[in-house]
Amino acid sequence: MMTVSSASAPFQYQSNCTLSEIAMRLRSAKRVLITTHSKPDGDAIGSVLAVLRLCRAVGVAAEGWIVGPFEENLLEVVGSDTVVRVDPKCPKFPEDEFDLVVVVDTGAWSQVELLAPLIRARHALVVNLDHHARGDELASARVVDVTCGSCTALLVRLADELKVDLNFGADASGRYSLAEALYVGLATDTGWFRFANARASEFALAARLLKAGVLKDELYARLEQCHRVERVLLESRALSSLRTIASGSVALMQLSKEDFETTGGLPEELAGVVNIPLMASVLRASVLLVEQDGVVKVSFRSKPAVASRRCIDVNQIAATFGGGGHVHAAGARIRASLAEAAIQIERALDDALHQSSL
Repeated sequence: MMTVSSASAPFQYQSNCTLSEIAMRLRSAKRVLITTHSKPDGDAIGSVLAVLRLCRAVGVAAEGWIVGPFEENLLEVVGSDTVVRVDPKCPKFPEDEFDLVVVVDTGAWSQVELLAPLIRARHALVVNLDHHARGDELASARVVDVTCGSCTALLVRLADELKVDLNFGADASGRYSLAEALYVGLATDTGWFRFANARASEFALAARLLKAGVLKDELYARLEQCHRVERVLLESRALSSLRTIASGSVALMQLSKEDFETTGGLPEELAGVVNIPLMASVLRASVLLVEQDGVVKVSFRSKPAVASRRCIDVNQIAATFGGGGHVHAAGARIRASLAEAAIQIERALDDALHQSSL
């Protein structure tokens, strides 16, 4: 049975129903809308595609809405699925009625701002599937599991509840299967199995997806070895701006509007750039600031604890700016100039380290 919390009790972002209940709601739906956070990454898009393919497998009409921008190479895995690209500057929503809305890989109002009116108006029809520690009450039913290395790892269990074969949807070349969508999320959110969230359970899941037919080498080439040269030029700009803060333990990089204009690079092409400084042994964390129309987007990454050196919980730092994510990967937005945002980030890290909380 679904747990109904007391009206006076403080909201807790945690599961209030089971995957079995979510599966039953999917099966009984007539038309489903699936969406995720704006500027979707590989896990977000992989999760949308996975639910789309699950709906198709059980004979339920569905379409996905994604709010850009995002890396165009991620569209390589869409195939024939119905995915609507919502223009954030001029949103035009389909007029079809949906009797179920599925929000994946986020539960935060701040990450679904454009679709928030639609979601609020259909609260009773909204279900939420997520693996992040922080979120809001945007759905009437939700399953949150922070132990999952990606949202798609959670969706594998939903596929099992629905008894859908992981190879469902594969074309003659082995592409566009349910397993491929699930693997995209798992691989990208674990940094292709390099990050701390790539544990034994994630490798076991990857093995299961490979057994289901995922072509991992080809998929890696489609997603990671197809960047424009402008992206490489933008990366060099970020690296040339690098300086260390927090007593030399954190790398800080920044990209201005001028950097984008000069190189021709795009904000959605920055995936992975924030991780590059972490190859230096003395650096415990890396921060990338990106200037965007009066807002500075901040990406945080940190290394796992090693020996006596504790890790920097970047989720904790991001939370001080209204953001969030995971211990080793988080993000936030600061309404300030690039220079002011850098000062605020440096102060927050210095304070945290001085208080020995990190």
